[in-house]
Amino acid sequence: MKLNEIRDNGGARQQRVRVGRGLGSGLGKTAGRGQKGQKSRSGVAVNGFEGGQMPLHMRIPKRGFNNIFAKDYAHVNLGAVQKAIDAGKLDAAALVDHAALKAAGLARGGRDGVRLLAKGELTSKVSFKVAGVSKAAREAVEKLGGAVEATVKAEAEQTQG
Repeated sequence: MKLNEIRDNGGARQQRVRVGRGLGSGLGKTAGRGQKGQKSRSGVAVNGFEGGQMPLHMRIPKRGFNNIFAKDYAHVNLGAVQKAIDAGKLDAAALVDHAALKAAGLARGGRDGVRLLAKGELTSKVSFKVAGVSKAAREAVEKLGGAVEATVKAEAEQTQG
C-alpha cells in the first residue's frame, strides 16, 4: 500500500444534498418544503409556537428548586467496600480515602468527597478517611476495630469554635 492509494471507506464521506437545483434533481423548485406558508420560508423557528396563544410550556406552573450550594458526594456502601476488598481492588490494611475508592471503581463523581453508608456488611478491619459517614456506618466500622475520619464534620467544628 502506498500513501497515494489510501482512500476512505465507501460511504464514509457523504455529500450534502443540493436542493433547489432544477426539476430533474427531484428536489428542485420548492426544495422539498411544500408550498407557501411560514415553514416554506427561511429564518423560521416555530417549535412550541401556538399561533399567539400562550404556549403550553409557559402555561404550566413552575415547580421545583435547584440548590446551587448543594454538596455533591459520592455515596459508597460498606457492602461494596467489602466486595472490593474480597476482589483485591482495595487494600484493607491501607487507609481508604476518596482516591482509593475512585481507583477501585466505587466512588463515581463526588466532587466534594465520599460519604460512607451502612448498607451491606463489612467483615474486614478498615480505616477510612472520607468527607462524611452515617452513624450506622461509623458504628459498623468501629465494631470491627477500624477507624473513620470524617473531614467535613471536622471543618464545620473548626469554623464554629
